[in-house]
Amino acid sequence: MLEASYIVFLLRTHHKNSKKRLVKMPKLYFYDTGLACYLLGIQISSQLETHYSRGALFESFVISEFHKEQYNRGQAPNCYFWRDKHGHEVDCLIDRGGSIQPIEIKSGRTVNSKFFIRLGYWQKLSGSKVTPIVIYGGDTYQSRSGVELLPWKDINTALDRSKDR
Repeated sequence: MLEASYIVFLLRTHHKNSKKRLVKMPKLYFYDTGLACYLLGIQISSQLETHYSRGALFESFVISEFHKEQYNRGQAPNCYFWRDKHGHEVDCLIDRGGSIQPIEIKSGRTVNSKFFIRLGYWQKLSGSKVTPIVIYGGDTYQSRSGVELLPWKDINTALDRSKDR
């Protein structure tokens, strides 16, 4: 019922042509992170700065924006996530038929080298040549170590970039 009323959605795993054992349990996200915050007892924005769910809420916000943008274009969402049995994970994979756009989502405002580890592992495993994207809580576009870092305000740019590939 919550899915049918567009309150929550399930993000399914991407597991095509993988030689590794993968986790296939979907992840649950809220379309409205304000509702999720309310349910977590977050009453003012300053509480979110140190809340244990900050990263999960930020990830939910970004992925729900991807879903909403695709629905607004009249397309079915083609977002997935990837996680193996050892805990390696990529937050979002956008399937464009011939290519897959890996996207990592981090709520931190400053760039950390840990942002790139999961993407590098997935690229090595998949053999993908697509430039990975990190969407982070900062304000400036950057390019580091073969990865594009997009500020959270440019979420739809990630969709546009993956669409062109």
